[in-house]
Amino acid sequence: MSRIPVRPFLIAKDEEGAFRITVRETRLNSQRYPIVTSTLQPEVFKTATAARAYAKANLGAEAGQFASH
Repeated sequence: MSRIPVRPFLIAKDEEGAFRITVRETRLNSQRYPIVTSTLQPEVFKTATAARAYAKANLGAEAGQFASH
């Protein structure tokens, strides 16, 4: 597994074509191995731009913290 930290906000398109945000938290176990916990947010967005704006306004996201899939 890569030791490069994952970006904390993932924006991905679901099966219906809507965009969803997954918030990811990375922590290290006692052997300094990264453990990533992912939480899918309940909000649904029509565009990735709308999802990004929501994350910045409500989840404390900043530029450079987004990944897309």
